[in-house]
Amino acid sequence: MEDEIQALQKAADLASEIAVNYGFQFFAALIILIIGWQIAKWVASLVLKLCTRMNLDITLSKFFAGVAKIILLAFVIIIALGKFGITIAPFIAALGAVVFGSTLALQGPISNYGAGLTIILTRPFVVGDTIRIDNVIGIVEEIKLAYTLLSNEDGEQITVPNNHIIGKVIYNSAENLIVEQKLTISYDDDPERVIQIILGEINKNPEVVSDPGVQIGVENFADYGIELGLRYWIPTKTYFQIKYEINKSIYSALCSENISFPYPRQTVHIEQTS
Repeated sequence: MEDEIQALQKAADLASEIAVNYGFQFFAALIILIIGWQIAKWVASLVLKLCTRMNLDITLSKFFAGVAKIILLAFVIIIALGKFGITIAPFIAALGAVVFGSTLALQGPISNYGAGLTIILTRPFVVGDTIRIDNVIGIVEEIKLAYTLLSNEDGEQITVPNNHIIGKVIYNSAENLIVEQKLTISYDDDPERVIQIILGEINKNPEVVSDPGVQIGVENFADYGIELGLRYWIPTKTYFQIKYEINKSIYSALCSENISFPYPRQTVHIEQTS
């Protein structure tokens, strides 16, 4: 029992000594971290406002603000560690060894961050643009260092790793997306008259982009009719909705004008043998 009391006494003495020797340093380090965190947030907000005032892209503005915040926090942590007499040289050496050892294991994520940095600095697209990469089409919602977030008309969120973007052919059509269609009419109908009917129906829709304008013309001469090509731009966010409305309007207008829609036909001859 006496030994246990002595052990508890030694532990209490040790805790008291640590509190006396390091209590002030711990308190000072905590104050430094709290103040440093607030200053870093204030500087990041200031950088963001300055970039916005200079009309910089929102993605670049957020990137510069984030970098400023991280740099300030790093200095604050170094100062806080110094209060305990801890030098950062061993940590830097250990961090270098860890980074070197994990390079192969983290090759994918690291390449994503490198590609993200390239996208942010070169800006092949910005938030709000409509981009197409391979078979993926969407509106850019956010550009992160690791990935780019897209959305479509159905409300789906599409996450594209940045290393799948760099090095690929990127189609950027800003806020709009093109509609490309074919429509076949009979050789008995006047193509110019049909074109004017279609053009009038497309231009009735206020969502159709005026620049570039609507393009309609004879695309091909098929075996069973004249193929007309249609090209016009509409907002990506309501692409299918507007496209379906215009198609319905065109069909109704052509039917009311007695324009026929030919289709392939086959004649079958049946021979009877006795």
